[in-house]
Amino acid sequence: MAKSYQVGCYYFPGYHPDPRNETRHGAGWTEWNLVRQATPRFKGHQQPLIPLWGYQDESDPRVMEQKIDAAADNGLDFWIFDWYWYNDGPFLQGCLEEGYLKAKNNRRIKFCCMWANHDWINIHPARPGTPPLPDYHGVVTPKTWETLTTQVVGRYFNHPSYFTVESAPYFSFYDLQKLVESFGSLRNTRAALDSFRSKTRRAGFPDLHLNAVVWGQTILPGEKAPVDSVRLVKALGFDSVTSYVWVHHVGLPKFPSNPYPRIRDAYLDYWDEAKDRFGVPYFPNITMGWDSSPRTIQSDVWVPRGYYPYGNRIGGNTPKAFCEALRIAKRRLDRQGGPKILNINAWNEWTEGSYLEPDTVSGMKYLEAIKTVFGA
Repeated sequence: MAKSYQVGCYYFPGYHPDPRNETRHGAGWTEWNLVRQATPRFKGHQQPLIPLWGYQDESDPRVMEQKIDAAADNGLDFWIFDWYWYNDGPFLQGCLEEGYLKAKNNRRIKFCCMWANHDWINIHPARPGTPPLPDYHGVVTPKTWETLTTQVVGRYFNHPSYFTVESAPYFSFYDLQKLVESFGSLRNTRAALDSFRSKTRRAGFPDLHLNAVVWGQTILPGEKAPVDSVRLVKALGFDSVTSYVWVHHVGLPKFPSNPYPRIRDAYLDYWDEAKDRFGVPYFPNITMGWDSSPRTIQSDVWVPRGYYPYGNRIGGNTPKAFCEALRIAKRRLDRQGGPKILNINAWNEWTEGSYLEPDTVSGMKYLEAIKTVFGA
């Protein structure tokens, strides 16, 4: 019997050694370095976050097998890998290529890609008063586009565990503005996406499911929210829209923490708007938490500076509060037509304070909340 719901989760592949990171930060560097070095920045601040499974290398298939089992056993159906490809090639590919694809049990949880086509900014850690500069630019050439789409269709779509919507491989775009900048116009961008569809159909699939991540406000330095995302989604022929994280739609005005239920309810207001606004299905998001302070210099006084990662956090995001948010989402999905697809931020955004992987305080309770609400 098929499940009524498909529950996915964003996966940030920053926890394995990558040649680019090692060139900049030193041999063996991963974002675990930032997690380890985090300190409490104000009274009651829970840092550092300590992973229950230790500081694992996700590019090890045996490590990935443990993650896959935990995800599948607790009701997750698929991971949405943050997937990076710049003009000079791939970045952070070891997690997917060496870890997930070589894991013996990868049939237990499906995977798909969200092209994280934003500028990669040097914020590891960020320094106050120093304008963050991009190490790699999200705008790509037509030649790069052809290379990366050929890779995606041939290597990933044909994998038996690739996630599909009505048999069409799901592929998502993080930054619509950068996508259009890559091709110079809406017309050229639409032609590029149509070419991607044709390539997918020639590979034997009925179609390609193109998904757009939409924002109400920016987070990362250098991001620009589209002036009219509804127009872009329609003009470019996307099949669905979604969100990456609540703080793309809800501000965090209170220093240093904002109550989880208040941010949740503000996001639910956005969901009410988004489900009818775009003319295509909206796949909602539930966010576990938010705290980007590990990506800052820890010796500095913690004050809000009005830009990422020096922002306020979400507080009170207990497993109980997260479970209640999932219950609300399920009730809303029951009233919403179309595919019942929900995504969660995130599996392992430890340096942004949003993760399902177990820590030494809550153990497996966030994962167990998914099982409680949606079943195994």
